Amino acid sequence: MNEAIVQAKRMSKSYQMGHGLITALKSVDFSVTRGEMVAVMGPSGSGKSTLMHLLGCLDKPTAGEYFLEGQDIAALDDRSLSLIRSTKIGFVFQSFNLIPQLNVKENVEIPFLYQGKRPESFAQKSLEALERVKLGHRLNHLPRELSGGEMQRVAIARALAIDPALILADEPTGNLDFETGNAILGLFQELNRQGATLIMVTHDEYVGRHCQKIVRMRDGQIVSQEAVCR
Repeated sequence: MNEAIVQAKRMSKSYQMGHGLITALKSVDFSVTRGEMVAVMGPSGSGKSTLMHLLGCLDKPTAGEYFLEGQDIAALDDRSLSLIRSTKIGFVFQSFNLIPQLNVKENVEIPFLYQGKRPESFAQKSLEALERVKLGHRLNHLPRELSGGEMQRVAIARALAIDPALILADEPTGNLDFETGNAILGLFQELNRQGATLIMVTHDEYVGRHCQKIVRMRDGQIVSQEAVCR
């Protein structure tokens, strides 16, 4: 049986809004095994972005438990959460989140700087990650000199460089045309075949069908989980 790399047990998240309490996530049970590629889908306001924030250790649940590689995330302080984010989780966003003043190679190296590592210790890892996404020839280019697809490949290389336990992708094809988005989905599938564990938040059924499993959310709860035949 494959190891559960992500495991949430009755996980909830509430926010104080004025004098009221808004519950964005309601007692969710959720797990992902190592090497899985999972789509989290649902309409706006369904709780999928809140779930992504909790899984990415950008926030902590107000109730329930969340374990990443067996580690109890709710028990960690902010500094420990920051270390988890920079060593175990690779993030890929719809808007790429590249720093415009830095070249391709420097953008990929950002997570290592958060870890406090010296450049000579991570230069090779950054180059290898860029080669994996077929951008080894664009090291010194700035983001403005790249196409949308190339910028997303840089973001994926940045996520890969730290050899993360988990890659979280939030609407990764949302700002791309169909052909470019298709290429990015193909890259994600290739990385998954190589052993990467991916969770992708999307509203697009076509994108979801490129994953192995679709988890559907509504009103802060998981309402169904289905295997994808592909």
